[in-house]
Amino acid sequence: MPTPKQKLGRLGEELVATRCPCPRCKRERSLRRLPPNFKCADVICDFCGYLAQVKTSNTNNATKLPALVAGAAWRVQKERMDSGIFFPLFLVLFESPRRYAIHYLSADLQSTAMFIMRKPLSPKARRAGWQGFMYNLRAVPNGGIVRVFAKGLGDQ
Repeated sequence: MPTPKQKLGRLGEELVATRCPCPRCKRERSLRRLPPNFKCADVICDFCGYLAQVKTSNTNNATKLPALVAGAAWRVQKERMDSGIFFPLFLVLFESPRRYAIHYLSADLQSTAMFIMRKPLSPKARRAGWQGFMYNLRAVPNGGIVRVFAKGLGDQ
């Protein structure tokens, strides 16, 4: 049974897939969710193959970007960064089911400064030794993250 965070993440992926055109080919409704635990990507364009990561978070203000957002597995991200590979990021921020915004960050505006390694989980943790990372959105150039969709925010 999915946890509340997994349910929230799935909802964010579904909203990106239904509300956002593919950033590469611009086709509407061509983004599809990838299977859970697919490494470094959550959606793919079924026309051009474009891959992107989706992160979803609850917030008090969906128009204000958080400074940090929890990422996923550090080792996989580090290997890709060492090879010069960055995935675009959709950030879905929820105030409520009727008030949310989808923001987008292109891969070419990302740098290694944007990724902060977290401490490994303790030996007593269920996934002992697993290590994640945080997206440091303060390291993104001004204007680099754009809002691509909003619902119920009044300034659409």
